[in-house]
Amino acid sequence: MGLYDVVLSWDHQQEQGWIVSQGWPLSEAAQRGQRAYRRLRKFLSLLEAPGPSPLSATASAATGRYELPAAQLAPQFATRWSGDWTSNFSSSGFRDAVAKCVDYIGAGDIFQVNLAQRLLTKALCSPEKLYLHLRSQNPAPFSGYADFGRTQVISCSPERFLEVQERQIETRPIKGTRPRLSDPTADRGMGQLLLHSAKDRSENVMIVDLLRNDLSRIADPNSLQVSQLCGLEKYPFVWHLVSVLRARLAAGHTVCDVLAATFPGGSITGAPKIRAMEIISELEPTQRGPYCGSLGYISCAGDMDT
Repeated sequence: MGLYDVVLSWDHQQEQGWIVSQGWPLSEAAQRGQRAYRRLRKFLSLLEAPGPSPLSATASAATGRYELPAAQLAPQFATRWSGDWTSNFSSSGFRDAVAKCVDYIGAGDIFQVNLAQRLLTKALCSPEKLYLHLRSQNPAPFSGYADFGRTQVISCSPERFLEVQERQIETRPIKGTRPRLSDPTADRGMGQLLLHSAKDRSENVMIVDLLRNDLSRIADPNSLQVSQLCGLEKYPFVWHLVSVLRARLAAGHTVCDVLAATFPGGSITGAPKIRAMEIISELEPTQRGPYCGSLGYISCAGDMDT
């Protein structure tokens, strides 16, 4: 998490941009205004200056490719996919982990768990180019790019975890996916199969119940409502089942309390959440890191979107 005194935001639909300069950390009005102006002029000069994009990475001198730090590479197991892809699970190891999850469900520990494997390959282009390619091929509402020097995080997510605007909370969990098809009739049929899938609807409803419980800790009594249950939404490459929950943030609570009550999201952990997280920690070979985290903002006005 970072605190930014200057923010450039861009609306891709309206093709308009804004630069907001706060003048932080100064608090005296005149001094803060002067600092805000100086910082604004500095960032405008950076934007107007010729040269390469500040989004960059360093290529390996040996291969000419963009590579992950060595600490992130183990363990590695070959996969059946074309290209130089590895997984942090062996094939048998993943099957064993799934079997253990099924055993935990049978024993009543959990109703569902989102077991994930990490896939690695060497990048053939810069992280910036990869992000721009993904954005052009699969535009998603929560696409994002974050550069941390040696590590870059690229998001191509359609899922809203949390939005708070004027104390109104919204979360849009996704559970249930089918591929899009090139034939329009078959594609619509695939969407209908998902919409009427008892298995996928059950998974979605479990997460809705989990989020209702999480939000009830910080929401006004009787304000929590499910405004959409298992709605069918289409994206460039997939169909999704999406539910929408809304509530009003109770007096005395802030967006930080909303995060504390709900993070991490139920759709990427399981139900009950705490036990599902314990099982994920037990079975997955490596910590997830940024994966299944959230990319977004919290404004100084107390609003947020992730």
